[in-house]
Amino acid sequence: MNDQLPTQVSQSNTEKLYKVRRDELPLSCPTNEMALWNSHPRVYLPIEAEKDVTCPYCGARYILEE
Repeated sequence: MNDQLPTQVSQSNTEKLYKVRRDELPLSCPTNEMALWNSHPRVYLPIEAEKDVTCPYCGARYILEE
């Protein structure tokens, strides 16, 4: 798990498609690099099995890059 705080925080849920690397798992929406204050509650998404998952709150789609 990535316990380091990001040096730069990006706007939450501004894109509809995000590419994720294995070293960024576990996957949550919003991600650790996104601001949480103006978004939905953080939810962890199971991307490992299907390699493609959609957030039930905001509809953002995440694809696992191999």
